[in-house]
Amino acid sequence: MATDQNPELGAQMILLASSQHDLPNLRTLLRHGSANAQDPETGFTPLHAAIAACRPDDDELTATQTAGHIKNKTKGYTDGETPQAEEELEAATKTVKLLLQNGAIWNDLDKNDETPGCLAQRLRLNELYEIMVDAGVRAELLLNRLDEYEPLDDGEEEEEDDDDETEGKDEEAMESVTETTLEQQPHSTTSTSPSHDPSTIIPTPHDPAPPPPPPPPPPMTTTLDAQTFLTTPLTITPTRILSTPSSAAVMMSWETPLMAQTADLLLPHRGLRVLNIGHGMGIIDRLFQDKKPSAHHIIEAHPEVLARMKETGWTTTTTAVEAPPTGGGRSEGSITVHAGRWQTVLPLLISQNLTFDAIYFDTFAEDYKAFKHFFTEYVIALLDPATAGDDDGGGGSSSRWSFFHGLGADRQVCYDVYTKVVEMDLFDAGFETQWLDVEVEPLERGGEEEGDGSGWGGVERPYWVCERYRLPICKFLD
Repeated sequence: MATDQNPELGAQMILLASSQHDLPNLRTLLRHGSANAQDPETGFTPLHAAIAACRPDDDELTATQTAGHIKNKTKGYTDGETPQAEEELEAATKTVKLLLQNGAIWNDLDKNDETPGCLAQRLRLNELYEIMVDAGVRAELLLNRLDEYEPLDDGEEEEEDDDDETEGKDEEAMESVTETTLEQQPHSTTSTSPSHDPSTIIPTPHDPAPPPPPPPPPPMTTTLDAQTFLTTPLTITPTRILSTPSSAAVMMSWETPLMAQTADLLLPHRGLRVLNIGHGMGIIDRLFQDKKPSAHHIIEAHPEVLARMKETGWTTTTTAVEAPPTGGGRSEGSITVHAGRWQTVLPLLISQNLTFDAIYFDTFAEDYKAFKHFFTEYVIALLDPATAGDDDGGGGSSSRWSFFHGLGADRQVCYDVYTKVVEMDLFDAGFETQWLDVEVEPLERGGEEEGDGSGWGGVERPYWVCERYRLPICKFLD
């Protein structure tokens, strides 16, 4: 074909066939071309072109975006509003599915910083949007599964150059670490001093809280890993915590209503045992204290947050022990703070046979792989499967746990993809998940540098753009 000698022409023909939903021609073109061709001016991929062709008349696509790819496709409809719309939508659906079957990437960005799913959502093309979400789910599940496997040695020349071979493998392993961080966003508000007896802070053996970083601070990038974050200075105000000097938002006070509903669902009555992983600015822990738990354990790793906890009265003494004392923290209202990463603290709690009626997880700068490790390996040992609280007349409720669901929340389509991914992974781990949709007030992107916690002023990159927060409550499968 002529397109074999002219790849640019071939890409334009694929984009045009996609926008026209010309399936016979598109099938032929894809035999020699890529489903991931991209227009140099608009950034449109064939998926973008196929979806944009269904735009309504009143959509605000620019002339540049539409030129050459969706000519004569202005129908003035969204999902199935007219017979003509239904016919065109069916053709678009078949085109999108064909492109995905031929390797089209579900989350490629155009020059408008939109994925095909973002475009379908903006154009109110719900059926096409759901197809893109499902494609994202399949891709992420596959990538997560592949990440669980390690390459196998073919067994040849095992006894030759053992030292060199081992060293080479170590180097290859280090080079293969290219995970994308999906941050679990902690929470924020002024840490209120609890009105209970002084609590205990327990430094974790073999994983002490990192010392405050020496000046100057380490170079920062927009994506932090957990170890870097723990040595990064923080800017802590009554309404937010930012990492410095990048001004990445760790937590903000707008999350308070979400935490309040979470606390109500996790601790429906007093006298329960609760474990929180990630204190931050203390929103959820303050709310937990209002529920009068019989035991309240907190795991926090960042040295500046730990220092803040002592300043505000959450901890007043330091006891160096190798693990929580057996039965420790069971008296009314007691608080036990564990200084260290949860990866080190949780095995110690399990070794002491401590269990909880409720668990909450909200860390920062950890990827989805770490979170999955948490709920597949640790929750089953820490969450008491027995019904809790009957003795208090609170209408007993089974033990449950939750987490701050900020996975992919800087883009609606990614949020919807990871909501499905995490629900499937939770089911595989033995948990059923109930979701409560909570409206989130729109946050202003501007504002004062300090900010009042209701906007993104002074924040490098907003970590939340969605209209609704999906609040998860997880229980053991029956």
